[in-house]
Amino acid sequence: MPAQASAAGWIGDTLRELVIVERTENPIWLSNAYLVADEASGTGVLIDGNDELGPLLERIERDAIEIAHVLVTHPHGDHVAGLAEARAQLGDPPLVAHPECAAELPDEVAVTLADGETLDTGGLEIEAIHTPGHAAGHLAFLVRAAAPDAADREAPADLFTADVLFKGTVGGTMAPGGSGFADLKASVMRLMELPPATRVHPGHREPTTIGEEWERNPFVRVWRGLEETGDERVTVWDRPATLKLWAPDYDGGNKAWIVFDDDGLEAIVGGSQVIRNQA
Repeated sequence: MPAQASAAGWIGDTLRELVIVERTENPIWLSNAYLVADEASGTGVLIDGNDELGPLLERIERDAIEIAHVLVTHPHGDHVAGLAEARAQLGDPPLVAHPECAAELPDEVAVTLADGETLDTGGLEIEAIHTPGHAAGHLAFLVRAAAPDAADREAPADLFTADVLFKGTVGGTMAPGGSGFADLKASVMRLMELPPATRVHPGHREPTTIGEEWERNPFVRVWRGLEETGDERVTVWDRPATLKLWAPDYDGGNKAWIVFDDDGLEAIVGGSQVIRNQA
């Protein structure tokens, strides 16, 4: 189907015959929620909530899609808002999350997935990839159609990365429940091992591919050894620090990789937290 948009930021894409992926984008948080469905079986899942689920629910009702599970990437409010109401409307499909994420959600999680575990739901095969850093219990979901034809199974998969990897940038490490810079870097570079054609659906803003991020993402380029880090003196939360990388962010602002002077902690923070041009 052609791309469409509403005031809520609804964007729908049929990315291939076998799997339907649609997203809504919250106009304030810019966070995404997704409907992923197997066209043949009419079965699908919701991934995350953003308080703008109405267009997805309308599509579900219009096409009589059965929602078998609701997947949660991590427990931050801009990624779970509206899920309780949506589940009630859909007959309370079971929640799926990482065990550490499940412990922070107000509703019972029926299925917990650890790294590498899979969930078969209708015509979809969903693999959980543990991607800590932004949150300790953060999962990315790699979704493929459970296609019987070998050629179909070689089609590019769809990867839902939430707040670890975005188009042109990466997630922050100082949010509540974050597990730190080393985890975030390891998670991003692990995802870079996926096939370049893998389609990336982030937790905020536009889609991308693994290949595009491998070539163009400023953080990935530094971590690949292709670019040098900087040494600008800055202040973050009244703490002196060194700015190692200043890069674009998904919201039109910037992301910063910094190292604090007092304890040597490395972190990725929003550019608005950084006071530059220090003597």
